[in-house]
Amino acid sequence: MRAMEFKMERPGLLHEGDSVTVTEGLLPSNYYYTIDPSLAMSANIPFNQRLKARTGKVTEVRETPRGYYVIAEFDEDRA
Repeated sequence: MRAMEFKMERPGLLHEGDSVTVTEGLLPSNYYYTIDPSLAMSANIPFNQRLKARTGKVTEVRETPRGYYVIAEFDEDRA
C-alpha cells in the first residue's frame, strides 16, 4: 500500500472510508494527481515515484492551520 497526501480546499468533500479515483497530470519534470472530480490535489511527484494505481481509499482527513488534507492509500501491487 502506498499513502499519498492531497490538499482539499473546503471541508466535507471527502470522508474517511471513501473510495477515490485519481487523474494523473503531467508537468515538464513531475506528475501531479487530482482526486476526481477535482476534490483535492497532490503535491508534485517526481517521475521515478509515479503512482501505478488509479483507485484508492481515504484513510484520514485532517484540518491544519494551512487547510484540509486528505491521506489516501493505493494498492500498487494490484495495479
